[in-house]
Amino acid sequence: MYQQILNLVQRGLDKQVPTIGLGIFRIFFGLVIFQEIIFLYYFRALIFDPTPTIDTASPTIHFVLILWVINTLFFIVGYNTRLAAVINYFFWLIFTIFTPLWRDFDGGFDQLMIGSGLLLIFLPIERSLSLDSLKLKLKFLRLGQHYNPPSTTSVLSYYLPLAISLGLMYLDSDAHKLFAEQWQNGLGSWLPATMPYYISAIDMSWVLNDEILQKIMGYSVIIFEFIFIFTFYFRFFRIPLLIYGCLLHLGIILFLNIYPFGFAMLVHYFLLVPFSWWRKLKEGFQLKAPLLTVLYDEQCPLCNRMVIIIEHFDLLKAISFKGLQTYARKYPEVNHLSDEQLLKDLYALDGQGQLYFGIDTYIQILLKIKYTALLGLILKTPGIYHWGKRIYRKIADQRARIACDDHCAMPLEKDQDEKYSVITLCQHWAGTPQQRANRIAKFIILILVLQLNSTIHYGILYRLNIHPKGELSQLLYQISDGILSLSDVFLGIVPHALYLHDHFQGYNHILGITYRDKKGQEQWLPFINQEGRLIAPNWGRVQSMWANVAVTPQIDKPRLYKFVKKITAFWGTKVGLNLQEAVFIIKAKRIEVPLDHWEKDLRHRNINQPWVDIGKVIWADKVMHIELAPGVNIESLSL
Repeated sequence: MYQQILNLVQRGLDKQVPTIGLGIFRIFFGLVIFQEIIFLYYFRALIFDPTPTIDTASPTIHFVLILWVINTLFFIVGYNTRLAAVINYFFWLIFTIFTPLWRDFDGGFDQLMIGSGLLLIFLPIERSLSLDSLKLKLKFLRLGQHYNPPSTTSVLSYYLPLAISLGLMYLDSDAHKLFAEQWQNGLGSWLPATMPYYISAIDMSWVLNDEILQKIMGYSVIIFEFIFIFTFYFRFFRIPLLIYGCLLHLGIILFLNIYPFGFAMLVHYFLLVPFSWWRKLKEGFQLKAPLLTVLYDEQCPLCNRMVIIIEHFDLLKAISFKGLQTYARKYPEVNHLSDEQLLKDLYALDGQGQLYFGIDTYIQILLKIKYTALLGLILKTPGIYHWGKRIYRKIADQRARIACDDHCAMPLEKDQDEKYSVITLCQHWAGTPQQRANRIAKFIILILVLQLNSTIHYGILYRLNIHPKGELSQLLYQISDGILSLSDVFLGIVPHALYLHDHFQGYNHILGITYRDKKGQEQWLPFINQEGRLIAPNWGRVQSMWANVAVTPQIDKPRLYKFVKKITAFWGTKVGLNLQEAVFIIKAKRIEVPLDHWEKDLRHRNINQPWVDIGKVIWADKVMHIELAPGVNIESLSL
């Protein structure tokens, strides 16, 4: 088996592909991280404070979240990308291990981000659409020639995240689905979309009310998840898998309220886009002819750096740069200028033959690049324009020039100290091609063993209710459990048993919370609305906390009271209530969650069920007390 995997790895390393897909994946993966940190910062009191606004957590958490945001921005723009990836990975570990995220505010999202985040540390994600590649171009700049850093990578850089983050997760999830009653009946994708706690405001009843379509969708998810890891690297299957996977996770984003997980899964599909599509997209995106021709001094180091920087950000290829010494006299618009005048300023010609120089050249460059047009318009503003003109004149008059001699024609490789070459250092630490292949093959074997341990432990033995008998079996079970704890924390390898029969069975009630305003009128907290839906922004982690931990088929009273305290303190303060004397009303309503049969219009019936008052939440002197209605047993709620 090892030799087979090694052979596949060696073939993958030999096949070189563009890195544009990795660059786009890095950007959107970073955006998913960014929005999640913003979410954590907004809900920092609810998540991290033992009692929001009353018993507060350490303010260090707020500071660390800000540092995390800054690091994520570096990761998105590709500045010190590898270091940013390492720091991001440790931030996920810190927050999931040492804060309530994993225990109370989880939902499977953190494990995916940890696993993929670890892989990104070792992938060449900085080779496209990054400031790191610009740094290399500037670092190894020589007059008369420009350095182009590597823009290709082995196809394994795409295949490994797809196989590990998606393929193994799908396969493990499928193992659990096969034991779930609603998935066996083809209702796995239908049931959560009828449950008020899980639905979004988009009403898709016209789809939910088609029984045959729902069962086709349910069974197709099982088939898709099973075949993905075995087929995604075949060209014939790539586009069908890409389309189905994108539709699947777009559906999660739009119609359920666990959008962070949906987005995190969806961005991985940038790695499945055929490489020819990226080339065609690039060709179609770029202009056929430049909109502006800029004449620059080839013997000016500052001018050469300017050219490299602008070309790096000119995604449309709207700017064409020509050396003054070579091309200036070929343009009649500048023939009347002396050599001294030409070297004094930066000149540009647009398609209409209009000549620009000085600060106006930079304004035209910003306008023609399109996405920087706003900066160009700001620079044209009176006052800013004259201030910028003075700065430009000062820099232009003080810039240094170098006479172009044999130095300009010297090959770049001979002119740089290989000891400090980034490429040479990377190759040194990566080892020979054979060493790299062996390391990757061993890593894949390790991941397979750890994932197999999780799937067998929870997906088969637990589902079949098989318990270890005998000392050896118990020892092996304990070792397996210990390995699971480590792989869970550091690699994100966990059982993907989300929203199965053991979660929905007996889940025939939901709770909501209202409050009395200053006029004594009953109002719904901006948390759960009258339909029973969790409204924005209480999605993702907060939804998971309430629907998976606080309110369950068998409600744990202390756990529910803990989160009722958090919700009422957090949102009560947000709506302006004084926790010295605030009263909230706990409401409940009955819902239906059939596992073995389909029912028409169940979504509407569940959201239209009437509410019943079952108790009060009373805050006095910043202390919460719950009074249940007579005859109500919250742990065995029956409506």
